[in-house]
Amino acid sequence: MKDVRTGTRSQWQRKRVFIRTYGCQMNVYDSDRMADVLRPLGYALSENPEQADLVVLNTCHIREKASEKVYSELGRLRDLKAERRRVGADLVIAVAGCVAQAEGEEIIRRQPAVDIVVGPQAYHRLPELLARAARATDARRADGRRRPGPGVLDTEFPAESKFDHLPAPSDVRAGSAFVSIQEGCDKFCTFCVVPYTRGAEYSRPATSILQEARALAAAGAIEITLLGQNVNAYHGEAPATAGSTWTLARLIRALAEIDGLARIRYTTSHPRDMDDDLIAAHGDVPQLMPYLHLPVQSGSDRVLEAMNRGHGRDHFRRLVDRLRHISPDIALSSDFIVGFPGESDADFDDTMRLVEEVGFASAFSFKYSRRPGTPGAALDDQVAESTKTARLAALQSLLGRQQRDFNASKIGATVPVLFAGAGRRPGQILGKSPWLQSVFVEGNADMIGRLATVRLLAAHPLSLAGEIATGGLPARAGGPFGVAA
Repeated sequence: MKDVRTGTRSQWQRKRVFIRTYGCQMNVYDSDRMADVLRPLGYALSENPEQADLVVLNTCHIREKASEKVYSELGRLRDLKAERRRVGADLVIAVAGCVAQAEGEEIIRRQPAVDIVVGPQAYHRLPELLARAARATDARRADGRRRPGPGVLDTEFPAESKFDHLPAPSDVRAGSAFVSIQEGCDKFCTFCVVPYTRGAEYSRPATSILQEARALAAAGAIEITLLGQNVNAYHGEAPATAGSTWTLARLIRALAEIDGLARIRYTTSHPRDMDDDLIAAHGDVPQLMPYLHLPVQSGSDRVLEAMNRGHGRDHFRRLVDRLRHISPDIALSSDFIVGFPGESDADFDDTMRLVEEVGFASAFSFKYSRRPGTPGAALDDQVAESTKTARLAALQSLLGRQQRDFNASKIGATVPVLFAGAGRRPGQILGKSPWLQSVFVEGNADMIGRLATVRLLAAHPLSLAGEIATGGLPARAGGPFGVAA
């Protein structure tokens, strides 16, 4: 078979697409769905851009350097595209996601090699955009123009939901699947770009979600993770015979009734949207995993107010107490930003005290970075970079110790593990505990995508070692934490 860069592939070969995903699980889900949209056009996935006919960069805009990473990658793709054209072939370059939404025209201006720029609410229109880009390329060639022309731009927030136009999902990876149920955000935290790049909050109808979940379970999904920018703000249209709207808790209870679906997770949540019914679901829905990612961002009331979070530290503490009362073994994860404009030493000390008081099984922590267009970027009292660096190091040291202590507390326990792939050593497989810890054991590859009962033997900073327990061979049935009943 000749190198695809020469453009001399035989007719039976399919077109190939390489999708590079930046950022959160929402972007991972969107990348999977873009692959689904492109599949009917004859595109199979490529493992690298060198063998692809179409390259999609699905971008994230949440961090300060995200845009520059994209432009750096586009420079390399521009050179690859030029190489293709020298041998009479081509490469279509598309930029999708939040950077595309925020900087669409700037991307086309800075990098003319880009053919398509598409926002996160419009990727269901990729087939149309590819056709428009192809017509533009043909027109340039007919006129004898060799230089790239202006790319096709679609960053509108369409009136219709993209979910109404997406094909049925086809990808179940090692027994797990993502299901997007909510998009956008109405909270307008002063540090965040999501309301500007993803738009207003929108919840998918419950019937659509249930249909997708049943199809995924039939395809082998044991675990689904419900996704949303503010997933616990979900208020979707209910099935025709079940009232007007469903909350996230009501949706979870319905999903728990799907045969073969043993594990349910959701992310990312907001403290303002943890209602009574959702807290209760953590105590009485066995399929709902005892793990919750609940971002707090800061432990200082003054900083939380400046962030426009709409809650204080006491509200967060009360939520934690209620969750642990109803589900004593629940593990908590969170997000923290250090060095928000105006954060004093006392404010940072409040954050450290909150971490000590609550105790987290895991967490994500970052230095504040200015995002153009957000209110926080215009604040004058920016914290020195050296101060942010020192504070982040102290916070991460404390969070790391708590994670190690949490992992160590599970040594000797026997828990169900959903195996997701091969480990680093031959004969080793890797999976996830109910608390989302990585667990590796000696085992066969045919166990990947299935549940097994594992005895935990040793704790490492980022993982646990275990062994398959007697009678703990792979299972699919539901029960507490997904254990075979």
